Amino acid sequence: MSIFVIIIPGIPLMSLVWWVWADRRLRGLGAGPAWRVGLGFAVLWFLAGFVWMLGERKGIFSTPVPPGLYSLVLLWGIIFLPMLGLPMMFFWSLWDLGRRLLGRGGPLKKSAAEAGGRNWTRRKWLGGAAVSLPVVATFGTSAYSLPRMTRFRVREMTVSLKELPTELDGMRIAHVTDTHLGKFTLGNVLDEIVAATNRLEADLVLFTGDLIDNKIRDLPAGVKMLQRMRPGSGLFVIEGNHDLFDDPEGFVKGLRAGGVNLLRNQAATVQVRGVPVQILGIVWNHEDDELARDVDKMAALRDPAAFSILLSHHPHAFDRAAERGFPLTLCGHTHGGQLMLAPGIGAGPVLFRYWTGLYQKLGHSLVVSNGTGNWFPLRLNAPAEIIHLTLRKG
Repeated sequence: MSIFVIIIPGIPLMSLVWWVWADRRLRGLGAGPAWRVGLGFAVLWFLAGFVWMLGERKGIFSTPVPPGLYSLVLLWGIIFLPMLGLPMMFFWSLWDLGRRLLGRGGPLKKSAAEAGGRNWTRRKWLGGAAVSLPVVATFGTSAYSLPRMTRFRVREMTVSLKELPTELDGMRIAHVTDTHLGKFTLGNVLDEIVAATNRLEADLVLFTGDLIDNKIRDLPAGVKMLQRMRPGSGLFVIEGNHDLFDDPEGFVKGLRAGGVNLLRNQAATVQVRGVPVQILGIVWNHEDDELARDVDKMAALRDPAAFSILLSHHPHAFDRAAERGFPLTLCGHTHGGQLMLAPGIGAGPVLFRYWTGLYQKLGHSLVVSNGTGNWFPLRLNAPAEIIHLTLRKG
């Protein structure tokens, strides 16, 4: 929690610091009032959206932040201000300081500033464009990514498991996770998720957390979506961290009142092709020790006569799950790394030991889905997906 205490006030404060620097830089370059006012208006728009977003989460404002503004605030505060705007300000200021120390004067001469943009050279135009780049990139990325927030793929995957009973060879699972119902996942895309899942005609639909993004008001739509899915033998759900942001008790009650099988450090057994299959689901945790403790609880509930599948929102549960002999673990949470420059390069491997696809350890398997929805308005080389999993004996 302490890191958020630093980050939340830091975003508006650093936005104002960057704005003052950028305005002075543009003025020094000789930019006209329209350019400077436009830049200032954009930063104020980001700050207004930031206040609106916080006010909505705290219950101060009842009107939801529009998706477009929500997207701008996240992109500015999480990516373009800290990764582009602030480094640019720092290195440019350092460069100016070096010039002064070497006796070459300030970055611009007074006559150029007084020209009001009439005598702009190509170098000055490039300087103005560079100063404005963080804001332009924020708006451009939002315009590019928002229409893609409702897109997802069906990813076919086959996993060979030595412990799979022969009768279950070819068993199919629809692994749906991280829909994050809310700002970016709502409306027609829910129908598309249901239709795509039902077309798979899977034996099981297994949902590994983050049904909603952050508001309990979106839960009824999520319950209806799950109720419309038609697995051959059963549908089971576990919680994710986002499900618990607003009203943890209301989330649990809402799912169970809707007849959805929610597992919270619990196990359930269904018959698939005449063979008992046990689904075990743990509660949300992210610390390794806590995950190991919960996996141990599930190991104590295992039915030796049934084939076991463990559900965990956080993929690091796999380490203890493999040690305890669970043949298959399904997880979400990572969004495939969300922002990946290339396979193996990006946020995924920085934050997680396992972040997308199939992993195997001690003869046991883990499947991590990129998630079907979005809380953040940009994915890079980490497409949203439903995983169609086929289990094979081997």
